[in-house]
Amino acid sequence: MASIYRKKGNDIWYYCITYGGKKYQGTTKTTDKQSAKLIAEAKQTDIAREKNDLPVLKKTVVNFTTAWDRYIKADSSSSSNIKNKKYLSIHFLSVFKNKDIKDITVSDIENYRLQRKVETENLPKNTDKKESQISFRTVNREISILHHFFEYCIKNGMVDKNPAAGHKKLREGKRDIYLSKEEQERLIAVASPHVKLFIGFSTLTGFRKSDVLGLKWDDVNLEDKVIRVWINKTREWKIYPLSTAATNVLKNIKKDCEYVFSYKGKRLNDIKRSFKTSVRRAGLSGKEGLTPHACRHIFVTRLTEAGVESKFIRDAAGHMSEKMSERYKHLSPNALRAKLDEAFSGDKKV
Repeated sequence: MASIYRKKGNDIWYYCITYGGKKYQGTTKTTDKQSAKLIAEAKQTDIAREKNDLPVLKKTVVNFTTAWDRYIKADSSSSSNIKNKKYLSIHFLSVFKNKDIKDITVSDIENYRLQRKVETENLPKNTDKKESQISFRTVNREISILHHFFEYCIKNGMVDKNPAAGHKKLREGKRDIYLSKEEQERLIAVASPHVKLFIGFSTLTGFRKSDVLGLKWDDVNLEDKVIRVWINKTREWKIYPLSTAATNVLKNIKKDCEYVFSYKGKRLNDIKRSFKTSVRRAGLSGKEGLTPHACRHIFVTRLTEAGVESKFIRDAAGHMSEKMSERYKHLSPNALRAKLDEAFSGDKKV
């Protein structure tokens, strides 16, 4: 006899089958009741065939590559994040591409992680380094993506468990991402116009790259010196007060597109390549890890150097929500703006 049930706080249906005096339980991997009934009946048939020495009907195989393609198509994150996932998937796709995702175990993921660790250690740039001097950031990122991928597979009923969960992170070396005021001005001086504006605004606000590039003019209020930003990382809208310097940067931008940061009248989707060119022109290539995200770190460092209290830095770097009166009663937008003006008052205009 096959029956189905749901556990408290879970939308997934489970089956309970009694056959030959023995009870069998498991998940149907679906939230649809009708489908769950059919799966339970099919499972009961499999048990009966097995107990009577008859071959069990062939089960559905979900190829890793097929599941990965579905995962990428369903990804609602930014285009740059999806592009990065595709780039980092090159290594693990070559290993798992022909496997049924249900057959991939914790040991398989761990062996892959160790294999990638050895490959990283053998890179030309790391040959003369001790293990403690090598950063395995890329390997950690690959495992993180696999973890997220298998969570998607669980949610969509393709697997029961996440074999990429619970793996210890490898060591990530510290990046030299700080720029002095002189180095920052040098970088801005040689940057192309759109990169110059990006650097100026990012180092004055601490926004992440995706948040800056996604900013629209409709979300900017120059008169009140505030902007509304869609935070990709937390998937929510937040209100942020602008310093006088950051407001002046926006005033210098030509409104030829609905997006604030544009290039030749079109949205600027990424800035990584042109930023790298600017770094090379400024003679700063020796600073490992100097990417657009470094502007956020520069922002926090500058506030720290200016003696701004940690609570102000935390709120500034984390952004202020529209529920500011409830969550940030200790800090008003005007108070934060004053701190920002104080920290960046000596900066040259962009």
